[in-house]
Amino acid sequence: MRLHRLAVTAFGPFGATQRIDFDELSAAGLFLLHGPTGAGKTSVLDAVCYALYGQVPGARQGNGLSLRSDHAEPLTPTEVVLEFTVGERRLEITRRPEQPRPKKRGTGMTREKAQTLLREYAPAAAPDSASGAGQWKALSRSHQEIGEEMGQLLGMSREQFCQVVLLPQGDFARFLRADEMARGKLLGKLFDTGRFAAVEERLAELRRAAERRVAAGDERLLGLAHRMAQAAGRTTELDGHPLPELTPGEPGLADAVLEWSAVARTGARERRDIALSAVRAAEAAHDAAQRAADATRERAELQRRHAEARRRADDLERQRPDHDRLRELLERARAADAVVPALDLRTAAARDHRTAEATERQARARLTAEPGLAATALAAIPDIPDQRTPPAPTTSPGTCLPAQGTAPPDETTRHTSAAAAPGTAVEHGGHGRGALPGPASSGEARAWGPEAVAPAERDPYGSDASAVLGEADAEWLGRVERRVREELGALGAARRGEARAEAVVGEIAALDREARADDEAIEEAAEWLAGWEETHRAHQRRVEAAQEATTRAEQLGGRIEPAERRLEAARRRDRLAGQERQAREELLRAREGAAAARQNWLDLKEARLRGIAAELAAGLRAGEPCAVCGATEHPGPARPGAGHVDRTAEETALADSRRAEELREEAERTRNALREAHAGAEATAEGEDAAELGRTLAELRAAYAEARDAAADGHAAREALDRAEGEHARRTAQRQEAERRAAARTSRRETLARERAALLAELEQARGADATVAERAARLERQAGLLARAAEAARGAEAAASRLKEADARLADAAYRAGFETPEQAAEAVLPPDRQREARRRLDAWQTESAAAAAELSDPRLLAAAQAPPADPAAARTVADAATRALREASAADAAARTRCEDLDALSAQAVADARRLAPLRADHDRIARLASLAAGTSTDNERRMRLEAYVLAARLEQVAAAASARLRHMSSGRYTLVHSDARSGGRGRSGLGLHVIDAWTGSERDTATLSGGETFSASLALALGLADVVTDEAGGVRLDTLFIDEGFGSLDEQTLDEVMDVLDSLRERDRTVGIVSHVADLRRRIPAQLEVVKGREGSAVRHRTAAAH
Repeated sequence: MRLHRLAVTAFGPFGATQRIDFDELSAAGLFLLHGPTGAGKTSVLDAVCYALYGQVPGARQGNGLSLRSDHAEPLTPTEVVLEFTVGERRLEITRRPEQPRPKKRGTGMTREKAQTLLREYAPAAAPDSASGAGQWKALSRSHQEIGEEMGQLLGMSREQFCQVVLLPQGDFARFLRADEMARGKLLGKLFDTGRFAAVEERLAELRRAAERRVAAGDERLLGLAHRMAQAAGRTTELDGHPLPELTPGEPGLADAVLEWSAVARTGARERRDIALSAVRAAEAAHDAAQRAADATRERAELQRRHAEARRRADDLERQRPDHDRLRELLERARAADAVVPALDLRTAAARDHRTAEATERQARARLTAEPGLAATALAAIPDIPDQRTPPAPTTSPGTCLPAQGTAPPDETTRHTSAAAAPGTAVEHGGHGRGALPGPASSGEARAWGPEAVAPAERDPYGSDASAVLGEADAEWLGRVERRVREELGALGAARRGEARAEAVVGEIAALDREARADDEAIEEAAEWLAGWEETHRAHQRRVEAAQEATTRAEQLGGRIEPAERRLEAARRRDRLAGQERQAREELLRAREGAAAARQNWLDLKEARLRGIAAELAAGLRAGEPCAVCGATEHPGPARPGAGHVDRTAEETALADSRRAEELREEAERTRNALREAHAGAEATAEGEDAAELGRTLAELRAAYAEARDAAADGHAAREALDRAEGEHARRTAQRQEAERRAAARTSRRETLARERAALLAELEQARGADATVAERAARLERQAGLLARAAEAARGAEAAASRLKEADARLADAAYRAGFETPEQAAEAVLPPDRQREARRRLDAWQTESAAAAAELSDPRLLAAAQAPPADPAAARTVADAATRALREASAADAAARTRCEDLDALSAQAVADARRLAPLRADHDRIARLASLAAGTSTDNERRMRLEAYVLAARLEQVAAAASARLRHMSSGRYTLVHSDARSGGRGRSGLGLHVIDAWTGSERDTATLSGGETFSASLALALGLADVVTDEAGGVRLDTLFIDEGFGSLDEQTLDEVMDVLDSLRERDRTVGIVSHVADLRRRIPAQLEVVKGREGSAVRHRTAAAH
């Protein structure tokens, strides 16, 4: 790989774009990169690494510093462009990190994403083409694709590139003095031996997994052993053979567990046989005790049943008289059941008869109370009605029948058959029958009202009309009703005429009201229409004025908003002008402060570097090597001089410088934002004065408000005009309609007057003595209704009396047929069906219980049990319970012994199966453990205790030492040779990565830590160059045509420096370009091609010096 050109912009200390032409520097094969401390020499190498890998070297990548230069302008992007050749391909890569930039719209900053571009140069297809030049072709813009492409092209990681191309001598000096562990970490990164470490880790993981599997199997076996111990319990057989106390993974654990389980199973089987014998003996004792207890319990039950039957038979015998009386009462009730229908019929007839009489009395009372009805009836039908003859009842009014179901309260002890006394009302229970009249003589008169009137005492031809209505029969009342209704029908036409006369009067009055209303409407319309023309013109003028105001308001409103924007912009411009002046002053102060702080930091840093020897000498300890030269003796360490600056003071100054720079950036951002805002406000205000703009805006607003108020009346004006036109049309139509109605109304009123006169003449004759025809018709309607209801009530009373007489006859006949002397006796004997059922149930229950008691007393088993001694079932039960408990305990012991045997057999079988499965796992574990210990260097078979990765790295280190020795011998005039050593370090240490030097002058081999400072530099340089060759071969043979060597030349004397330069010149012979990064002044004289980095206030810059210019 060869570098051609590098361009950096706003990167690190470089504020502007800096271009480096490596082709020009490589012409001599060797060039010098120098400059003052902090100028940015290392930043050139960082830019190369960042372009290729997108990251700077690891020591500077993780410290959180930004790649963007603090000297760059806000609009200048940070960018690195590198042109290089790999093999036959010429490529150009451009990278931009994520960085802030000003927003395109508005103020403030925004984050811009990282960008990457990879291009390849394609030469011209024809050599004799007109242009003669090729073209750059874009390959990709993807970070991931470009990263993969660069990895394939270079064949090495970023860490490898930083070690073999950017040779940091300080790192290799530490590599020479490092222990084997630190040396192994560095070599592992360079040669990518992670796969061998992965093999070690994989073997270790397999060993741990095998150990876990074996331990898990042993734990399962121990768990089964503990479960078997719990199942077996503490027994005499196991006391002398305890559970094996082994840990998981210990050899012989499976055999010990299986042996112990066999002993436990044997003891469990013996205890099972003993428990089974005990169960059989307990079962026999339990059966005998149970049979004895059952026999005793049965005899006690028979004795109890016999005593209970005797007691029940005595109780039933004492109840016999009551049940005899109940049987007699039930037989009379069965006989009276045949009379119940007749009793029900007679009760219903008596109830209907009383209701009909009451209805008749009420109807006749209303007839006699009606004024003038009697005279009207006699005038209409002059013949006097015949006397009514009511039917005579068969029973006397005061005689009552007893109610059905009136049995004595206590039917089980007595029964009373006496009849109820005369005059006492007894309800017929369950059937709703009332009092029944007794027999009476046929000559007794019927009472029609509250008092009885005998026929001989009444004068049938007297002049009392009310008495006639009170005794008239239904036929005569019906004839009077028909005569009244005929007269009522004759008044129908007169009632319609009277209603029509009243309607005519109302119509005439309505016509008069309409005439007055129409006259008023005509007068009001005429008065309003007289001023219509003037009113219409006024409304038209109002609408036109509002329309003109609306147009003017729209024009003024469109001018207000731009005027407001210009005024606001002018005011903002005036404010921002003062703020911008203040911001410029603050920016100037911030720049001066930042420059002073940075200069202070640079001065302190220079002062510290001048006294860095004293600072390093302060850390020297007797017997410990020097960090610069490596010597363990320190005869004359430097001392701090006057004005010495320590590291703390420099870091404090750096922090102050950074804070001052942040304040400068903030002030500059503020100034820029105010400047942009002021320019925008000036453009919007159009350069006019704010006061003048304010006056103009006020005038516009006043005129607009006036026009808007005037235009607001437009809608109301149009509505007022529409309402006025509608009112004009309405009033004109109203006047015309009123005139038409007046003409028609005159003719109608004359017709109604003639009709009213004719109706009044007819009504005068029709109403008679009443005030109106309607009053006469209402009176006749009421009298006809009273007559109709009285006639109907009279007919109903006659029919009810006839039904009552027939019911009395049927009742007497039914009582005689049932065996009772009178109906009253039959009524007393009646019992309701539910009472009869209850009586029959009680008789049947008594007879059933009596028969059952007799049967019990005659049972031979009960008789035999009664003659035997009294039984004691409790004592027998106690004996049986004791036998049951003994049997239960023996059965539980047997079940436990059986379960113990089954559990032990199952657990033992499982243990045997687990032991068989565990055997191959243990064999695998032993084999994997041997391999893992051998690869990790902990096995006794590995005599040098060398790990697998260390073994591979030892081979690589041996190659590096061979390649480095070829250059070291030349630089040391053949004295020193680097060799690899695999000797163990310390008593328990490991071997494989030792590095010694052979001194040809003494013939001794010693550690590289014994070299002096200059010798250490030569060895480090040789080691770096040798490592670069080996890593290049390891990476696939990618040729590295450009190398950088950083520092270390100041520790060499004149002769050694010449020898080192000879070695570097030899690199040019292989067509390589070597860049030396150094402060040594003598190298500027020796190396004509130089790249100088110069620092300044606006950032660092690079200068080229070629051999011709020098």
